[in-house]
This record gives sequence, C-alpha cells and structure tokens, in this order.
Amino acid sequence: MSSLISAIITAAGSSSRIGVKKEYKLIGDTIDIEGKPLTVLGKAALAFAACSRIDTVVITVPKNSNLGEIAARDSLPARLLRSRAKPRLLFVTGGPTRRSSVHNALSLLEKYHPKYVVIHDGARPWVEPALIDRVINATLKHRAAIPLLPLTDTPKEMDENGLVIRHLRRVQVGNAQTPQGFAFPEILRAHEKAAEKEKEGYRYTDDAEVWGEFEGDVFVVPGSPQNKKITFPEDLEMLAKNKYNGTDRPGP
Repeated sequence: MSSLISAIITAAGSSSRIGVKKEYKLIGDTIDIEGKPLTVLGKAALAFAACSRIDTVVITVPKNSNLGEIAARDSLPARLLRSRAKPRLLFVTGGPTRRSSVHNALSLLEKYHPKYVVIHDGARPWVEPALIDRVINATLKHRAAIPLLPLTDTPKEMDENGLVIRHLRRVQVGNAQTPQGFAFPEILRAHEKAAEKEKEGYRYTDDAEVWGEFEGDVFVVPGSPQNKKITFPEDLEMLAKNKYNGTDRPGP
C-alpha cells in the first residue's frame, strides 16, 4: 500500500524539570558512524530517517534563539542535514505548549499533503524501528494508533481531597508512549478545534487525547519498555551511561 507518511519530532520544550535542554544532551559516549557524538534528538531523528516509508521529518524547536533551529541542527548527525534523499528535514518554531508546537508542525506539513503522520517525543531517543513500523501499520488500518505499556502497579483514581474514588483494573489501563500515528487531515482539523478549546483554559496532554475528543477511536499497539523518555534529573545519569534500567542500549 503506497502511503505518504510524515513524522513530527517534538523538541520545543524548555526541559524545566531537568534544567538543561535534554534533547541536545549527549548519550554517554555513543558515537555516530561518522565519528560525531550522538545526542538524544540525533538518535531519535535517525530512527525515523531510517524508516523508508517516511518522506518528511519536521522537528519543533524553541523560540529561544540560543536553543532554536541552529542549536537543533548542531545536535543532529551531519548526514541528515546534507542528504538530498528522503526524508526531507524541516524545522518549525514551537508554541507555548506541546500541543501548540505540534499544531505548528502540522500546519507546516499541510502544503506537502501527507496522508498520515507519526508524532514522537524528541526526548525518547531509544525508539525502535519495530515500534515505528507497528504504529504505522496500525495507523494505516485504523486511522489513529498509539503504543501502550501495561501497568505493573494497581492504579487508583482519587478526588481533589486525596480520597480514592475508583479502583481501576490494571489490565484495562496503561502508559501511553510515542510515536502516535494519525490520518493527517483529521489530526490537523482536531488540533484546530483543540486550539479553540484551549482559549477556555483546557489543556491536552497528548495527541491521542486531541484525536479522541474530536475525531473518534484510537487503536492500541504494544509499547516498548526500551522506549524510555528523558523526563527527570535522575534520568540524566541513565543518559550519561547510555542505559535504561541497567540494560545497555544499542548504538546508533
């Protein structure tokens, strides 16, 4: 099945919980095949560039001139920047929220007329090709798909006073990951509607929530324990060792 698929990698956040721009941090002593140290963003971008079905990759970058497109380019492997083959590499300035940054990227992609798009957190450097393919395959079939990891602890729902109000079944809930895949025209339309609702103070936590509210069902595929997101200061130690939960990560 011939499809025009684009990817968005979000890297416009301030990394306020860590205090440094996590997407530009080096992954231990991992070296690219050209001898350059590999960054978090660089490793994530390589994973999507290696997918033959993806023809365009858009990276969202901060408005801050010191951390914007120039810094993002400096953090990427040189072969991604000079390649004239697929994928096409584009940059777009992010907005004040993750959702608005994705919206900016979707708006940029509109002129390229993709049929589908996969959206990934730039702070997840260990995304595996098999997971990308799994999400794409499910998206082509169901129009919206996300990877989900099962929970190991029993979840509880509580009210604003800290009282448990519902005992959730562990087998029916999970932790959402990225990449998340969507039919393109519909996810752009959903973000346009979400932007209007945000004027009333509502905030969306991921793109699947945006799709679910304005478009419909989201299909689930198995996530990957290796697809760890760099979120907290202690994750930097894991990053420096190029490890996830004590397991050495493979190179680029």
